[in-house]
Amino acid sequence: MKALVQGNLVGIKNNILEALEGLYQLEVGKEILASPQLVAQISFLSYRIKREVAIYLNRRGRVVAVAVGDYGTVTLPEVRGRKDANRLSGIRCIHTHPTGGPQLSPLDLTSLANLKLDCMAAVEITDGEVGRIHAAYLQPQRGKLEREVMVVELLPSELEEHPFAGVVALIEKEIYPELGTTDMVIDRAILVSIERPGEGWTAEESLAELAELAWTAGAEVLEKISQKRLRPEPASFVGQGKARELGMVVQESGANCLIFDDELTPAQIRNLEVLAGCKILDRTSLILDIFASRAQSREGKIQVELAQLKHLLPRLTGLGTVLSRLGGGIGTRGPGETKLETDRRHIRRRISELERELEGVKKHRALQRTRRRAASLSVVSLVGYTNAGKSSLLNALTDSQVLAEDKLFATLDPVTRRLSLQRNQEILLTDTVGFVRKLPHNLVAAFRATLEEVVQAELLVHVVDASHPGLAEQIKAVEEVLAELGAGSKPVVMAFNKMDKLDEQAAVEMERMLRGYPFAASVSALTGEGLDKLVDVIGRLLPAQSEISALIPFERGDLLAAVHRDGQVKEMEYDTGGTRVKALVGPRLAALLKPFCVNLREESGCER
Repeated sequence: MKALVQGNLVGIKNNILEALEGLYQLEVGKEILASPQLVAQISFLSYRIKREVAIYLNRRGRVVAVAVGDYGTVTLPEVRGRKDANRLSGIRCIHTHPTGGPQLSPLDLTSLANLKLDCMAAVEITDGEVGRIHAAYLQPQRGKLEREVMVVELLPSELEEHPFAGVVALIEKEIYPELGTTDMVIDRAILVSIERPGEGWTAEESLAELAELAWTAGAEVLEKISQKRLRPEPASFVGQGKARELGMVVQESGANCLIFDDELTPAQIRNLEVLAGCKILDRTSLILDIFASRAQSREGKIQVELAQLKHLLPRLTGLGTVLSRLGGGIGTRGPGETKLETDRRHIRRRISELERELEGVKKHRALQRTRRRAASLSVVSLVGYTNAGKSSLLNALTDSQVLAEDKLFATLDPVTRRLSLQRNQEILLTDTVGFVRKLPHNLVAAFRATLEEVVQAELLVHVVDASHPGLAEQIKAVEEVLAELGAGSKPVVMAFNKMDKLDEQAAVEMERMLRGYPFAASVSALTGEGLDKLVDVIGRLLPAQSEISALIPFERGDLLAAVHRDGQVKEMEYDTGGTRVKALVGPRLAALLKPFCVNLREESGCER
């Protein structure tokens, strides 16, 4: 993902700046210090601009910051990671020496100690070629991190063999024996919610869902705290006394971030950072972070980045000092920060670029839908709350192998498969991104190109987790999002999934609940229970296929191909005027074939 670059950018051409921003798209494995390709790329850019280039990576191998400096120095961002001064920050720095050897400078070693970096590495550049690499690690003494360092010299070819993760694990195991791996949770979070009178969700339910979101993002939840209020405090969301109490809990528990179950204003974030003394995240940032970690396709990454930048733009002054979010973990997978006076210009330019790219996505999807309409296949979309089992249901119905995980937002990119109904009818079944209550408006807007699959569908299958205690609130949240998208009036089939998780009494109550919906089925994607009934209900709501007899001219081979592809051919023979075919087809294809339809016995009419 493109992001902003900090440091001395004066005189750098746009193409080089774009290449520097492109470094955010690169990832390396969690086990290695850096890949030879990444080192070669930053060395090439450093040689071109004759300045040092530094990149910062977190424990997941993601680039979280890029900085540019002068010959002898590079601006080192203030890394605010774990609260404990005796724990490594979870960030490693690799930077170039374009005019000197790989020896680490006193500034490098001071930064390694002050920022508690996992590793500080310097890359030698000689005549544009990558030379030696010096990697320095802090050494633990008497159970604490001291300023003594261990320096290892490497060649580029040795980078992937160097046991970076093992060295860091040994350092941390020396300090904390109970920690034996570098694959640790970076964020140790305290969850905060306020309970307002009249809300459908209790504080306990809200915090339970927030905990699941935090776990999906890779955080360790230490405590859950709620406060009853009529409305949020404008300055600090919770009351001033509760905010100070949160600061004490942070100190006592060793947490390094507070996650709030609402969207916070920039002023609230600033004030809470001062009062609590740690990183502050809101629900929107958390959801955006999960989307950023799960986006795989180019389209998905564009949509997530656009939402992140729109969320970031009004909050530039509320994120603390230089790169205050570089502590790793939640909130660092999106764009980074640079000087305020250039931030807004870069972000607005990038937003414009992404919106243009999304227009291309919309046109491509519109073309796909046009082809589907020409193919006469009805389109049915699976919608529902995140983790309701939509992907598992798609797999069970269509015998597919779409990724299905017991995690929130496992699916971001639409997936379409064919499904055969019970009346020799085929449809296209599309799996879509899951919804969630308080879904960020920027995310809905950014994903509108994808969510148009829902708007354009002829029928919606609303998948509900029947085993979830808050299913009524989840159903309401999905209906609200559908209304926002303009799809609230579409015909809906309710599919109450995960029936296998219910005991006998709960199953009876669920069947009673189903009677309140005109079109519904209780199913289990895991066991296959109720799938035939669901397919039957879908088929009854869709236009039936009809049997046609047509004489298709030889020059209309496209129509004949469509009949073979999307219909069920019963008879076919070649005639002097074209190809005679008898087939079962959907209403759209029947309309296209109408000018060529004949009754084989009477040469009049079309349907038999």
